[in-house]
Amino acid sequence: MTIKPNIFVFMTDQQRGDTLTDPRIIMPNIRSLMREGVHFENTYCPSPHCCPSRASFFTGLYPSQHGVWNNVCVQNTLSKGLNPGTELFPSLLDAKGYDMYYAGKWHVCSQTGPEDYGFKELHVTNNKITKDDPTIALMSPGWEMYQNLAAQLETQETAPKKEGEIRRKGYPEYVHYGLDENPFDDMGVIDSALSQIANIEDGGAPWMMYIGTLGPHDPYIVPQRFLDMYKDIEIALTDIHFDTLKDKPTLYRRTQRLFNQLSIKEKKEAIRHYMAFCTYEDYLFGLVLDQLKTREDYNDTLILFTSDHGDYNGEHGLWCKGLPAFKGGYHIPAVMSWKNGIKNPGRTVAEFVSLADFSPTFTELLGEDVAENVVGQSLLPFINDTKPSEWRDYMFTQTNGNEVYGIQRTVFNHSWKLVHNTFDEDELYDLANDPDELTNLFGSESDLTQQAKKELFKQMWSFASKTEDQSLNPYIMVGLAEFGPAYAYSTQEG
Repeated sequence: MTIKPNIFVFMTDQQRGDTLTDPRIIMPNIRSLMREGVHFENTYCPSPHCCPSRASFFTGLYPSQHGVWNNVCVQNTLSKGLNPGTELFPSLLDAKGYDMYYAGKWHVCSQTGPEDYGFKELHVTNNKITKDDPTIALMSPGWEMYQNLAAQLETQETAPKKEGEIRRKGYPEYVHYGLDENPFDDMGVIDSALSQIANIEDGGAPWMMYIGTLGPHDPYIVPQRFLDMYKDIEIALTDIHFDTLKDKPTLYRRTQRLFNQLSIKEKKEAIRHYMAFCTYEDYLFGLVLDQLKTREDYNDTLILFTSDHGDYNGEHGLWCKGLPAFKGGYHIPAVMSWKNGIKNPGRTVAEFVSLADFSPTFTELLGEDVAENVVGQSLLPFINDTKPSEWRDYMFTQTNGNEVYGIQRTVFNHSWKLVHNTFDEDELYDLANDPDELTNLFGSESDLTQQAKKELFKQMWSFASKTEDQSLNPYIMVGLAEFGPAYAYSTQEG
């Protein structure tokens, strides 16, 4: 018999996966959900940007398949939206009779919005371009802003530097952390969702609600009372925070130089603010969770808490998200609870999980077949506490940077990680002995590293073939991988 649970998704923006297990970070509501459900501790996003990863969440596809490579509303984007014919799982729920509600950040496609997939739009931000959405203009300022900024250049260079400020000549002011009683108006999003939940009739049609908050995205601006929770926390910087990146791509070091404007004290304060922001997001999640628990259909409601991508948070001297392929930018939280559906709650799943896995999970949950081109895998076996007959041994990521520079592909398992950079030298990390990815072994000529590179390139190209990734080009000035695409079909051992 097909089960039709209600589906509730809460997706934060730029939250690291290790925030769920860091005992210093106060998150009682999410940890309560972990005890009631399943924690997927090795969940990764396919891309280090909002739009490509969110598109993968809704489609079960990777960027090379759904066509979203960059944040669709920024000036330098080339991919404005989803490829024609791309299917999103909410459309299936709508066709199955679900009542659909959407609150918060969309940021998937500039040509379509939540309403085009069956949702009733509540308080939606980063919507499609035909909507009168001020958040789009904020993310994509035109030349007029820079013309106005020109009159401030002299003042910009001579004014005292603010705490947490990172200066870029000729660019608008950026302060990395601070205070705000309603950061990014996330409370407005929550209020709209709470009002709608109160009006959903018990015993009526099954429903889905998606909430997308903007925290804990940079700048880390938080309410004072949440920052006060961390006033006595000691923030320690370790070797991973002092990585010089000397054996890594030049672009990484160029980005790091920008953040080196922050003093040690400021870096610690930025981490403290990020922790407080995660606690604030947990508080918002708790407001909704408490209201859901008052409903008669709570036990029949599948709840998913996750995020679109991570944050480097000072590791390797980097912050925010983007091109560097280090773990912090890709590792995300994922917790699923369902009182009447999850067997043996309180479990932790160690297998690799992709953000692309949730779309086929919801599809299969409704008794529908998953399309052949979907590379995400259904998580139903883990919900039922059974071992899937086949599961992935490798994880893959795809990014074209911001489409001006930075085509990058990665493949990794629990032992090794390969980063293929078309713009600079490649990277190879021995994760078993170097989990912090401090030493790039790509230039090593040892038999062990050569064997690892060959196998990882083979896996990378195999996945590229499977996902119709057009990153291959045989021209002598472009095809620079040490082992080329033909290795996808090689039967050689080792």
